[in-house]
Amino acid sequence: MIPKTFTQEIRLEDGRTITLETGKLAKQADGSVVVRMGNCMLLATVVSARTASPVDFLPLTVDYREKFAAAGRFPGGFFKREARPSDQEVLTMRLVDRVLRPLFPSDYHAETQVMIQLMSHDEQVMPDALAGLAASTVIQLSDIPFEYPISEVRVARVDGMFMINPSKAQLATSDIDIMIGASEDSVAMVEGEFDEISEEEMLDAIAFGHEAIKDQIRAQVALAEAAGKKETRTYEEEDADAELQKEIIEATYQSFYDIAKKGLSKGERSEQFSVVKENYISELSAETVEEKGDLISRYVKESQKKAVRDLVLNEGIRLDGRKTTDIRPIWCEVDYLPSTHGSSIFTRGETQALATATLGTSREANIIDLPTDQGEERFYLHYNFPPFSTGEARPLRGTSRREVGHGNLAQRALKKVVPADCPYTIRVVSEVLESNGSSSMATVCAGTMALMDAGVQIKKPVSGIAMGLITEGEKYAVLSDILGDEDHLGDMDFKVTGTADGITACQMDIKIKGLRFDIMTQALNQAREGRLHILKHLIDTISTPNEEVKEHAPKMIYRRIPNEYIGALIGPGGKVIQELQKESGCTLVVNEDPVTEEGIIEILGTSPEGIAMVEAKIDSITFKPKVGDTYEVKVIKMLDFGAVVEYTEAPGNEVLLHVSELAWERTENVSDVVNLGDILEVKYFGIDSRTRKEKVSRKALLPRPEKK
Repeated sequence: MIPKTFTQEIRLEDGRTITLETGKLAKQADGSVVVRMGNCMLLATVVSARTASPVDFLPLTVDYREKFAAAGRFPGGFFKREARPSDQEVLTMRLVDRVLRPLFPSDYHAETQVMIQLMSHDEQVMPDALAGLAASTVIQLSDIPFEYPISEVRVARVDGMFMINPSKAQLATSDIDIMIGASEDSVAMVEGEFDEISEEEMLDAIAFGHEAIKDQIRAQVALAEAAGKKETRTYEEEDADAELQKEIIEATYQSFYDIAKKGLSKGERSEQFSVVKENYISELSAETVEEKGDLISRYVKESQKKAVRDLVLNEGIRLDGRKTTDIRPIWCEVDYLPSTHGSSIFTRGETQALATATLGTSREANIIDLPTDQGEERFYLHYNFPPFSTGEARPLRGTSRREVGHGNLAQRALKKVVPADCPYTIRVVSEVLESNGSSSMATVCAGTMALMDAGVQIKKPVSGIAMGLITEGEKYAVLSDILGDEDHLGDMDFKVTGTADGITACQMDIKIKGLRFDIMTQALNQAREGRLHILKHLIDTISTPNEEVKEHAPKMIYRRIPNEYIGALIGPGGKVIQELQKESGCTLVVNEDPVTEEGIIEILGTSPEGIAMVEAKIDSITFKPKVGDTYEVKVIKMLDFGAVVEYTEAPGNEVLLHVSELAWERTENVSDVVNLGDILEVKYFGIDSRTRKEKVSRKALLPRPEKK
């Protein structure tokens, strides 16, 4: 029996359509939908447990996977099976998770899984732009409690015109690439990269994307109504005790307020906050603590949060004593690590990043092999966040999604200023050594200086800042350079990076409803002032990139040779190039340019002598004398019928100087005219038609004797 299906169509301004379909696939899930645009098809499902998890938070999993079969390709590797998610898939998961998570009820703790799979790929459609729409639609089709629908779109600007969900080819020519997640009323998430645009241009892009999101939300609601909107399920709510809550706030609030006002360090503040909690608990009976322990901890946190927020809103004073626009003290250093190609330290308050830059050949490029994207990255950044950076000892479980996300943001911030003609593959690594607020922005600052220290001729230095927000009714405060606690207790985390001339990347998460555009505008303008303040510290430390790479760092030389000489350079079984690398100490990479039909030789080495040796060998291999020209040669072998000579400007290139071409007079013995090691000049005649060998002559340069 063919199942009954329901569809809803969304028409974009340029005539393209997005179709939502439910009722055909994955009907045992709490909700399922197929989102289609062109030949791109995503299947999204959601399942949520009927009983609450014992944890005191929502155990939500958002999983996004791109199936290789969707693009008619095989997975790489021995097992030919999709394995761990790629960084691109992880980034898409984070984009969706960040918009969904705040919209579940705060007391809903049931295990919930949203799974999104790319089932069919279209080269003209970027599927990550549809993942948020798919996730929200599938929840609307379920009975899972959720506040209101959302969606996500990608906005690009091509030839000065904004467009929704561009193709990869269109995005390549765009100066804006921004993902926007929003409800019908307000923007909740923004992440993107830009070619040094202004704050006003960024706000225009967000507003344009929000209008398209409204259409997608209306389509979700219409589909859910057509399919028969389900009643929201009842669920086991958290325990609550209003009387205990009131009692705890009355007993602890002022103490928390007074501690917050002292402007203590993170460690001192945490210790004194803990004392307040311990003092309160010490006055309770053992039975009360055992019975109400979880509630006590929750309400103490609420009291502390309220005190910190009220201090900012009432007095404009923050946890570390700063005003809302103040930036923490900064110190920087470059060339700290003696053996790296480039290094720097950036410390802002209690956040510290140590960055390194490593230079290599195209062989070190980061290879991308995904169903939807194949290619390589010649500039990439890795971000590491060890437990000791926050004074913790916890298990090491590989690279976290957070590390992938923060590294990607910093990479997007910096890649715009790396010149397109930079000869190196560049890897920047940020080691976060201390963290109390925005280590990703510290990574951007440290990465900028490490690149400059390495001698990478970046166009302009880049700095970054994290902005926060605290609101209560009509009162609000925008915070510059937020602490970790202000991120946790606040209503917004807005990271902005850029040069002195414009924004290069951003990431924003909103935890409240209805963020006004005037507040967002203030946050962006305040962020610009903070960025420029931080940028001055970077420039004071290292004003321009070093003119040369360091003595121990590799120097990169490019040489182009006709394709016909590549075989001679490589040699049989790679013998010639391997011996050359061993003798010179250089690394050689040979690629072919299909456009010019030339070989591109990358020579990477630390020794000028070694590089010169390689260049001389290339010159020798590619040397081609011109008919009629005169060349200096050296005698390297004596024969009965002539001398073997070598071109001095191309060692290794040999030619026979026949005895008949030594002199006009008859020569009985070659040694009568030349000897081993002699330097002389010869004229090149090309290929002799009789012997079919190259012909050179010494006598052609001598005066011809007069006939007697």
